[in-house]
Order: sequence, then structure tokens, then C-alpha cells
Amino acid sequence: MKFIHYLETITGVDIYGLSSLTIFFTFFVGMTIWVMTSDKKSLDKINHLPLDN
Repeated sequence: MKFIHYLETITGVDIYGLSSLTIFFTFFVGMTIWVMTSDKKSLDKINHLPLDN
């Protein structure tokens, strides 16, 4: 049997795909807005954290 057959037997399985897409899109847009509005100095500080050792 194919995997798609098991997915078809689950009631409401279509909501999982839609909700995961919504969560990903919201996170991506949120991170983009955060990067665009954040201060350049704080981004440079975060950028150099791994190299400060």
C-alpha cells in the first residue's frame, strides 16, 4: 500500500498541510520584519558572537 492511502483515511488531514504552511509563512514574514526593523549595531553584535571565542 502507498502512504497516500493512509493519509486519505485520516479525517481532516487537509488542515495539517494548511496549518503548517500558515505557521511557516507567519514565521518567515515575522523574521523578515524583525531583520528589516532591527538596529544595525545589534545585528553586527549577533553576527560576531560565534567568533568572539
